[in-house]
Amino acid sequence: MTTLLHLDASARPGLAGIDPHGSHSRALSARFVERWRRTRPGTRVLRRDVGLSPPAPVDHAWIAAAFAAPADTDPAMRDRLAESDRLIDELFAADVVVIGTPLYNFGMPVPLKAWVDAVIRVGRTVDIDPHSADPYTPLLADRPRTAVVLAARGGHDQSPGGACAHMNHLEAQLRTALGFIGIDDVREIAIEYQEVGGARLAASVAAAQREVDTLVDALQAAHAPGRAA
Repeated sequence: MTTLLHLDASARPGLAGIDPHGSHSRALSARFVERWRRTRPGTRVLRRDVGLSPPAPVDHAWIAAAFAAPADTDPAMRDRLAESDRLIDELFAADVVVIGTPLYNFGMPVPLKAWVDAVIRVGRTVDIDPHSADPYTPLLADRPRTAVVLAARGGHDQSPGGACAHMNHLEAQLRTALGFIGIDDVREIAIEYQEVGGARLAASVAAAQREVDTLVDALQAAHAPGRAA
């Protein structure tokens, strides 16, 4: 049985096209999950809404607990890392990680960065050997996983090769973070022209919806029972 981790990072609670001022990234991620479950109703879906329930940011107590030797940990340290443990457990359980996120001021929203900081953790998702020429061992490389980044941007031409690509650090940062812990297969679909609106936004939304449908079909074929992902 395939497990999806459905993660949303938008500050907007509703869905574009349904709710006033709804989120385009949430609408894309909902479409992805709905289409997947329509043909694979037995799929397990883990839901994590960091946009509405952000993880606690990393602080001194988190750092002290995360880098303490196992013999030196105490109950307060374990409590401080409990949320990180839950988020990491969800990642390990997932076959496909679906991330709906807006582009805010050139990068990812603060709650999504807090999630990234919580799941990149020495001894849980990455091992470090400072004496090695290649010191980092990603621990989520234990089996194939795919991440799908479904983004919404106010501007346009911000995909790789576009005239404004230099203003977009969202997907690149997510690719780096996910690859660091072992998820190298990262797919990306984006809606643009939110600041412009009108026909250009509508065309971008329609194109992204078609890309989502095509990607779901392709990934389902890759994750078919009895077939290696």
